[in-house]
Amino acid sequence: MKKSHLAIPAVFAAAALSLSACAQAPDESSGSSSSSAAASANANSNSGEFKACMVSDSAGFNDKSFNETSLKGLTKAASDLGAKTAKVESKDDKDYATNLQSMIDAKCSIIVSVGFLLEEPTLAAAKANPNVKFAIVDDNPQGAPSNLKPLIFNTAQSSFEAGYLAASLTKTGKVATFGGMKIPTVTIFMDGFAQGVDYYNKQKNKSVKVIGWNAEKQDGQFVPQPNPFQNVSGGKTTAQALLNQGADIILPVAGNAGNGALQAVKSSGGKANAIWVDGDGCETQPSYCSNIITSVYKGMDVAVFDAIKAAKDGSFDNKPYIGSLEDGGTGLSPFHEFDSKVPAEVKEELNTIKADIASGKIEITSKAQPK
Repeated sequence: MKKSHLAIPAVFAAAALSLSACAQAPDESSGSSSSSAAASANANSNSGEFKACMVSDSAGFNDKSFNETSLKGLTKAASDLGAKTAKVESKDDKDYATNLQSMIDAKCSIIVSVGFLLEEPTLAAAKANPNVKFAIVDDNPQGAPSNLKPLIFNTAQSSFEAGYLAASLTKTGKVATFGGMKIPTVTIFMDGFAQGVDYYNKQKNKSVKVIGWNAEKQDGQFVPQPNPFQNVSGGKTTAQALLNQGADIILPVAGNAGNGALQAVKSSGGKANAIWVDGDGCETQPSYCSNIITSVYKGMDVAVFDAIKAAKDGSFDNKPYIGSLEDGGTGLSPFHEFDSKVPAEVKEELNTIKADIASGKIEITSKAQPK
C-alpha cells in the first residue's frame, strides 16, 4: 500500500480534556452536560479484553451517510471478531477531545475517529497514549505516530464516473453539486464530478454545464452555518437554488444535510434526480431510491473493520489505507431503479473509464486527492 503525502491543514486545536467513562449495558447511554455526548458500550467489558471504539463527528451516527457507514465496520467487528465495542456520538465540534478521552478512559484497545474534523484531537490523543491504537477515517495527518492509521479514499476517481454519468443523462444540459463545508474531503468529490462532466463534453462534443462548483477557482455552493453537515433545511435550500437554475441532476456532498437535496429532487415531480455519496443511498434511504440514480460509495465500513481486525490480530500498522476504484475502496453503487434508464453504451463507457483511470490514461487533477 502506498503512503499518502496529502497535507491537510489543522482546523481545531486539541484540548486537554478528561471525562471518566465506564462500560454501559447494551443500547444504554450516558453523557455529560458539557459535551452532550451519548456513549454506549457492550456489557461485561473487562480490562483484559479487546475493545474497539468509535467517536463520530458532529453529524452523528444516524446521518444516513458518512458516520453511519463507518459504524457498520464497528458493528461487524462485534459480530465477526467477538470484539467488545463502545461508541460516543459528538453533538458539537467542541466535543471531540472530550469524547476521545472518554474512550481512552473506557480502556479501548483501538479508537476510530470519524472524519477530517477530528484530526487535531485524534493526533493529540494518539501521541499522548502510545499504548492505544487509533484510526481516523478520511484524514491523513502529517506527523502521525506509529499507533495512528489513516483510512482515506480517492473519491475523485469515482466522482469522475458520476460526473460522466450525470452528463450523459441530463435533459436540461445542467448538472449541479454542493458541499457541506469547503474542506478537502468534500471538494474532492466536487472536483472529480466536474472533471467527469468536462471529459464527457470533450468525448461527445457536448456542452453540459456544472453549477455549484468551479473546480478551477475552487469556489462554489456550501450549506449555511452553523452545523452545515446537520443543516437539512439549509441543504434543501441550497439544492433548490441549484435546481431553480436549471440543474436536473445534483450531487450533494453534505452528510445529513444532503437529505435536504433528496427532499428537493423528490418534490420536483420527476424533473430532477440525485447522485448520493459515501454509502448506497438506496440502502440507507430507501424512500428516496426512486430519485437516486447511483451513489459514490466509500468502503469506510470495510476499512474500519480491517483496521480493527489488524489491531486485534497484531498486524496493525500506520501505513495509510487508500481506497481506489482499482481495489474497490470507492466506486459507483448499483443503479437500482435507474438501471433500465442508463443506456448500455454508457455502462460500457463507465467500465472503460474505470480501467483508464486505473491505468493512468485518464489523469485526475484534483489537488485534494491522496497520492
